[in-house]
Amino acid sequence: MKREDLNDMLWFLAVAEERSFTRAAAKLGTSQSTISHTIKQLEARMGLRLLTRTTRNVSPTEAGERLIRSLAPRIEELETEIDELMEIRDKPSGTVRITLSDYAQESVVWPKLRPVLRHYPDVRVELNMDNGFRNIVEEKFDAGVRLGESVDKDMIAVRIGPDWRLVAVASPEYLTAHATPRAPQDLVGHDCINHRQASAGGLYAWEFGKNGREVRVRVDGQLIFNTSYAMIDAAVSGYGIAYVPESLVVDEIASGRLVQILDDWSPMFPGYYLYYPSRRQNSPAFKVIVDALKV
Repeated sequence: MKREDLNDMLWFLAVAEERSFTRAAAKLGTSQSTISHTIKQLEARMGLRLLTRTTRNVSPTEAGERLIRSLAPRIEELETEIDELMEIRDKPSGTVRITLSDYAQESVVWPKLRPVLRHYPDVRVELNMDNGFRNIVEEKFDAGVRLGESVDKDMIAVRIGPDWRLVAVASPEYLTAHATPRAPQDLVGHDCINHRQASAGGLYAWEFGKNGREVRVRVDGQLIFNTSYAMIDAAVSGYGIAYVPESLVVDEIASGRLVQILDDWSPMFPGYYLYYPSRRQNSPAFKVIVDALKV
């Protein structure tokens, strides 16, 4: 069957259903003369009369009825399958891959996604923890999460968390054995728990600020980690002073296992942003993630 024959048969079904060339033409968005000419050509190609025409009515012939019984179920099945495909297009489903730091995952991303994903069982999320910077385009990530100051200008950035700060903490036992620092420069000579930056490979220089004055201190100590959680555990165990996200040590400070120092020197940092390429075509699944995370 040629493609034009199938199209003409769809027009025939419309006329047979409406029992009128005028109503069928209106339904199909064409003229009465055009649809009448199309049906005549179809009948000529098939060598069968499909419609009986009178001045008041249009009705299928016996051959027309047989054609209707043959075509209608198949057309209905095709329409159903197309509707199902459209539902897949609009229904959130598929995998969303995000690269982010451990702190971003624990403090912002997972707490926001946890209650939402229950409502979207067909949405799969891969959270790839990495404290370094990743090329999300080359490594086929859908998005990344980083601090606002770290997001490239050519990316779309959506704020997903509040500003936050790092705080210096140590165990009471450590501070009993060592003089408590009163200024950032006093950290020199102390046992400090260092943080290795995955992107640059170097050790993080602790950033402080007060009254518009900014100070960076390169500290030294026995231990180096690339995750805040290990640094906190080491500080609780008395290995020295750690500089970690404030929200991660609230319980330890409240219980007395850690003591916060240099509080007035701890500056605020821009909060986390979800970022992704500007040319990305957002799928329904990706939109679910963005809507769940944005502030």
